[in-house]
Amino acid sequence: MTAPVDRHLPTPEARALLDLTRQIARDELAPRAAAAEADGVFPTDQVALLARTGLLGLPYPQEHGGGGQPYEVYLQVLEELAAAWGTVALTVSVHTLSCYPVAEHGTAAQRHRWLPSLLAGHSLGAYCLSEPHAGSDAAALTTRATPDGGAYRLTGTKAWITHAGVADVYAVMARTSDDGPRGISCFLVPNGAPGLSVGPPERKMGFTASPTAQVFLDDVAVDEGALIAAPGEGFSIAMSALDSGRLGIAAVATGIAQAALDEAVRYTKERTAFGRPVIDFQGLAFELADMAANVAAARALYLDAARRRDRGEPYGVHAAMAKLVATDTAMAATTAAVGALGGYGYVRDYPVERLMREAKVLQIVEGTNQIQRVVIARALRG
Repeated sequence: MTAPVDRHLPTPEARALLDLTRQIARDELAPRAAAAEADGVFPTDQVALLARTGLLGLPYPQEHGGGGQPYEVYLQVLEELAAAWGTVALTVSVHTLSCYPVAEHGTAAQRHRWLPSLLAGHSLGAYCLSEPHAGSDAAALTTRATPDGGAYRLTGTKAWITHAGVADVYAVMARTSDDGPRGISCFLVPNGAPGLSVGPPERKMGFTASPTAQVFLDDVAVDEGALIAAPGEGFSIAMSALDSGRLGIAAVATGIAQAALDEAVRYTKERTAFGRPVIDFQGLAFELADMAANVAAARALYLDAARRRDRGEPYGVHAAMAKLVATDTAMAATTAAVGALGGYGYVRDYPVERLMREAKVLQIVEGTNQIQRVVIARALRG
């Protein structure tokens, strides 16, 4: 392994938090990742450990049970987790995303009702925006929320939902009118609500320990306190949540890319050919150098966006850039790592083939990289 990433952190508390994260990643996550991914077993015990150590609510206020940490710190925690076990880091990122609607747009009563359990990790969240025919075009969703006295009844199907079947709370975007994106509202639906069910897990090429499935809502009744913000504000909530979520995915991708680089460096220093370590051959050494530079660039880009967010500045375009660059870097780095290991890179005895499979989906989730390019191009047009 190469030396740990030399991080610039804003406080001694943040330094201690990253040291704790590295310890957990080294001792509790990395040794279990390969077997759990091979068997498709959700890391329940490991997520519970993160909850006990306060890592499931890091960027939210302490008054509600969160860690009160800036995004700059939270994302570096995600990166360290991802370098050890991508599914665990993805779990934290998606859970943090699912907390966003109530944390940022809920009333004081709603925050008091939902956040303590979510931020303490007693409840796990899921984020339900996509539908079978409304992925990148989220404004085309058809799940319907119909008023019923002082309550709502939700009917529809959500697709590609991370944590489907293991989540305790689902943040659901549903249509309350036919007024395009202005007709979408946000609801929090507890697991176990009558009419809520989950389909079989998708058979994915990567992140196999993280369940992804459809979520069915069949006349699910929720009280009016489950509506976050006013009717019709759900689409704007969803889009602002995705700005933050894209930073989470960028950090996860950077961690996976760093892990691939570390494994490639380790292997090529130990593997010999023609009487010397293969890392001494310039062609391979230059490829590793490019990997290292690109991983550092991805990290710098997500941290720049995070610091803008922490200062209260616009950061949506920078989040799109970070997500685009970091996930493309992860795909390129893991592919190069498989090549650096040769035949060993293609077998499951070494981790790089798993990292490569995991990197691919990060180019798709939280808005495909084509969508990120649309966001960036619109900004260039002004």
